[in-house]
Amino acid sequence: MSVPVTILCGELGAGKTTLLSGLLESTDREIAVLVNDVGAVNVDANLVEARTDLTTGEEVLALENGCICCSLGGELSRSVIQLWKEHDFDYLVVEASGVGEPEPIARQFVRGPAGGPYDLDAVVTVVDARRFYDRFAAGSSDERTDPPIPEPQGPDETGSRPLGDLLLEQVEFCDLLVVNKCDLVSDDEREEVVALLETLQPRAEIVTTEYGALEPEALLDSERFDLEAAAESAGWKRAIETDAADPDEDGAHEHDADDSAHGHDGGEHGHSHDDHDPSHDEHDHSHGDEHDHGEPHGHGDHDHAHPPERYGIEVDTYHRRRPFHPERLAAFLADLPDTLVRAKGLCWIAGREKQAITASYAGSETSLEVTGRWIASFSEERRAQYRRGQPDLAWDEEWGDRETRLALIGRNISMEDLQSRLDDCLLTDEEMEADWTAFENPAPTGMSETVTISHGGSRS
Repeated sequence: MSVPVTILCGELGAGKTTLLSGLLESTDREIAVLVNDVGAVNVDANLVEARTDLTTGEEVLALENGCICCSLGGELSRSVIQLWKEHDFDYLVVEASGVGEPEPIARQFVRGPAGGPYDLDAVVTVVDARRFYDRFAAGSSDERTDPPIPEPQGPDETGSRPLGDLLLEQVEFCDLLVVNKCDLVSDDEREEVVALLETLQPRAEIVTTEYGALEPEALLDSERFDLEAAAESAGWKRAIETDAADPDEDGAHEHDADDSAHGHDGGEHGHSHDDHDPSHDEHDHSHGDEHDHGEPHGHGDHDHAHPPERYGIEVDTYHRRRPFHPERLAAFLADLPDTLVRAKGLCWIAGREKQAITASYAGSETSLEVTGRWIASFSEERRAQYRRGQPDLAWDEEWGDRETRLALIGRNISMEDLQSRLDDCLLTDEEMEADWTAFENPAPTGMSETVTISHGGSRS
């Protein structure tokens, strides 16, 4: 019989270890634990051992000096299989590092070697209510802050990727969101955090708590996980999917070209990825309002709705079949409105006719990453092959599948003004006839290459 697994994710300091320690202390289940830390010393593993009644310590497996979603991926599968062979237990909890991406970890338990002895039960993301509110929900530049986050130690943490982007990916790929440290926010702030999380991840159940206090049944044997549903459930993906299914949605913004819908499947774009390799915790809580631990904010049986409109949260899409001017786009990304919470999708940037570039904004930084090639950039034979495989792919006779399609999520934001500013970044008719290679262009060129543009103008 397969052993069920819960993956525990969340940013550094959100309270994952406190939550895990509380779980181990409050249940009689035989639970094995894998703790990942990117540093040379696995502090979290030591804390788990110190705070539980595990007698030998062998049931706590530590993987350090790397992240199990990337550099230690193979070691993760080998380690948990060895653990299964050598010990008797009926549940496994994996505490990912604070900089770990949940989806690659989950796939190892579904489609990797670990999928044999194990059955992935749920992916749980822990959110620090105070930090999340300050980073994403505060309404003005005076209110929004980027509080200091503990810097991980280890050779795999290069700092090249926007941390806010990673934090939102942890939110967007999960089955359960645990909003922790709610004693550090007011009731209204807590409700705004929950409402925003519901917009970012409509599928997940949400519970609010303090000090990581949750009943074991909230984390174990929930049978929540579904890989395909989790991969397609992010709010920005749903917005793009809905937009792509409605070809008349943005007809008023056409630029003398076919603006019909792309053949997207659940937010995945119809370009080729041929170049891909397939292969609180402890601090003084002496303020805040009291409320029940583990208060649910689910999306099915709960009666505590958080309509996004109540908090001024709006979701929109931007779709154009004309390229961005690279310099104007970079200037725009360095001066985004404070009311924008999330933006993600595919961009067509002049001077990058081959590269399909994914833009992702979160917190205070935007990453531009080459994630594939436009099908139109291939030879005629290969284009025909790809198009046969995607019969619904929208195609412009001159530019093929090149387009920009972004999901936009904001709070008390003027989407009309935002879209107008995006339009100002598009090439003019005169520029369409110019030599695009003459533009100064900070956009990336190589597959998986990333350029980061910070609010205020710095690039990396």
